[in-house]
Amino acid sequence: MTRPLIISDCDEVLLHMVAPFKDWLEASQGVSFQLEGHNLAEALRWQDSGALLESADIWRMLREFFDNEMDSQLPIAGAVEGINTLAERADVVILTNLVDGHRDARAAQLAAVGINARVFTNQGPKGPALKAIMDEYAPTRAVFIDDLAQHHASVAEITPQVTRLHLCGEPMIAHAIDCAHKAGHAEARIDRWDEALPWLLERLED
Repeated sequence: MTRPLIISDCDEVLLHMVAPFKDWLEASQGVSFQLEGHNLAEALRWQDSGALLESADIWRMLREFFDNEMDSQLPIAGAVEGINTLAERADVVILTNLVDGHRDARAAQLAAVGINARVFTNQGPKGPALKAIMDEYAPTRAVFIDDLAQHHASVAEITPQVTRLHLCGEPMIAHAIDCAHKAGHAEARIDRWDEALPWLLERLED
């Protein structure tokens, strides 16, 4: 028998990423991180020259972070309890924008903090990957949780029947990112798990 399905992002929804990434860059990579808007490319500068990092350097450092520093990512407040409460009532899968080679490490990372869920990796907009998950699970209803507006837009376009919650649990960036709810691509924007969980449970029970 099919069940409801929760499709959740990981970084800034379940685990902090920007904060430990910033700490690592500034402590060991000679890079300062000052995010004023929502553009990561404009936030990273070499400490010695003040010059912006080239795109290739940013991608290299992101790869190194996920290769070697995933253990520094701590759970968002309330996320472990929240997602596990949802798992009592629905299937839960993780749809994360990492290269496929990081899938097993992401699953182990989540298991280490108490979240045991199947992990799907993806690159680019999440709509096509989410549709493939929907086709496999054929759930009675589905809810998508992500911190980035562009992924909600992609999901809204391809699988509009999926309920969409915009949740960014990282205060460092939450104020700066575009809001999918304001854009009309998510049913709600809630950045705290203690407030999001009742909303999500209500959607599962509708």
